[in-house]
Amino acid sequence: MNKSLLMSVLLAGVLAACSNNAVKNKPAAPVAQTAAEAEAARLAAEKAAAEADLASLKDPSNILSKRSVYFDFDKDEVKPEYRALVDAHAKFLLAHPKSKVAVQGNADNRGSREYNLSLGQRRSVAVKKVMNLAGVQEAQIETVSYGEEKANACKDEACFQQDRRADIVYDHE
Repeated sequence: MNKSLLMSVLLAGVLAACSNNAVKNKPAAPVAQTAAEAEAARLAAEKAAAEADLASLKDPSNILSKRSVYFDFDKDEVKPEYRALVDAHAKFLLAHPKSKVAVQGNADNRGSREYNLSLGQRRSVAVKKVMNLAGVQEAQIETVSYGEEKANACKDEACFQQDRRADIVYDHE
């Protein structure tokens, strides 16, 4: 019995020594941040998150890197195949209320200059309406028409199709 009592006392002594060292080596509690330091840390975290989000606008594997909505000849309705694209940009704008876009309407060079300016404006407004229906604020979207100003010198339908579009351009690009 003496041996087991001695072993118990030794074990208790070792455990007490170990626990004592753990308490002595414990790091000091961190000093509380000042309000200014906390705000600076919050702003830095927001900036890093915003930069990561902005990178998604340029990532070719992300739908947000696509910025053109194409239209049929003499039409200004957003086609169903472009709804997901416009919705993705709308969600981005909703998540970033300080971001703004210009929706630039374009037309091919068939038709008068005045008609093409009007058609380009109707196209840019059509994209804006889809974004507004998704909840994007009016102040975040500007519409402009370039008509045929940016049109290619086309000779075939495939080329004309590339000119019939509305481009979504972010203000921070």
